[in-house]
Amino acid sequence: MKFPGTSLYKGASLPKKMLPFIYAGNASNSVDGSLCFVGTLIPEKVKGKIVLCDRGVSPRVEKGLVVKEAGGSGMVLANTAENGEELVADPHLLPAALVGQTSGDKLKSYLFSNSNATAKLIFEGTKLGIKPSPVVAAFSSRGPNPLTPGVLKPDVLAPGVNILAAWTGDASPTGLPDDNRRVEYNIISGTSMACPHVSGLAALLMGAHPEWSPAAIRSALMTTAYSVYKNGRPLLDSDTERPANSFAYGSGQVDPVKALDPGLIYDLDVNDYLGFLCAIQYTAQQIRILARKNFTCDPKVKYNVTNLNYPSFAVPLQLSGGGGFEVVKYTRTVTNVGPAATYNVSVDLRSEYVTGFG
Repeated sequence: MKFPGTSLYKGASLPKKMLPFIYAGNASNSVDGSLCFVGTLIPEKVKGKIVLCDRGVSPRVEKGLVVKEAGGSGMVLANTAENGEELVADPHLLPAALVGQTSGDKLKSYLFSNSNATAKLIFEGTKLGIKPSPVVAAFSSRGPNPLTPGVLKPDVLAPGVNILAAWTGDASPTGLPDDNRRVEYNIISGTSMACPHVSGLAALLMGAHPEWSPAAIRSALMTTAYSVYKNGRPLLDSDTERPANSFAYGSGQVDPVKALDPGLIYDLDVNDYLGFLCAIQYTAQQIRILARKNFTCDPKVKYNVTNLNYPSFAVPLQLSGGGGFEVVKYTRTVTNVGPAATYNVSVDLRSEYVTGFG
């Protein structure tokens, strides 16, 4: 059987022959032994075999080290429901592969029905042009915004899975104490990889438009982002392989070229942010800590989150006393930063994106 998976391993060559294949839960001294925690595998049952471990809260590379220290020759790491079909590469210390939940369930079925199961790990080269792309990572930060549901979060998506990144020589590629390898580049996944992509795009926009405010730059990135593929279908969620929604991708995947010329922007200044803090009932002391200046909310002014000139909208609808929905009003001001043009407004209400608040 062959299953789609991903791995990253630099060391001894992969085993050339089929090896005994076992489930970690059947070779452990712990009730949660399938997760391959430190000290849970029994060497006598693991030595010379390929071990199937379940993905969980402990580091993926640490699970591989646990298998290696118990004498295992290789590891297959299977996603559980929390990560679904998402595949990320790791600098393992032994031959290893990560498979999605569907493939992992099939492998477990094979192991449970065959007492003499065997397996072999084969590297078939780097796959390019994988479609669909991009997809929302399972670990991606998601909304809705619990504190201010009237502000849609997240803002945008950016590349954050299997990113080739520069790596310090002061640390091993896994970060584990037992890993003595040193590399100049590593494959990293996480929001810490998406952040520098967006930061770089912000710097690019600042270079092209030095007169723009930080809010204008954010607006350009958000209003030009895309949420559908070229075939018109919505971006997918990697953990479910189903269409994602606005609380998963925000405004969508950033588009560097389009962001240079957004046409219209939603701008904000310090006073707008101060009014927002008043709207969410920050005290004068709390505002002073953030703004680093004295500011008192005017009791005569009716501050409202719906007036924050943010590039996206989130409308938490609540039933009124009469059983119908209350009327909400959002105010926005746009600034033209391109040539003269005509813009049309449209509303697309998709029921699968609607969620309840309160």
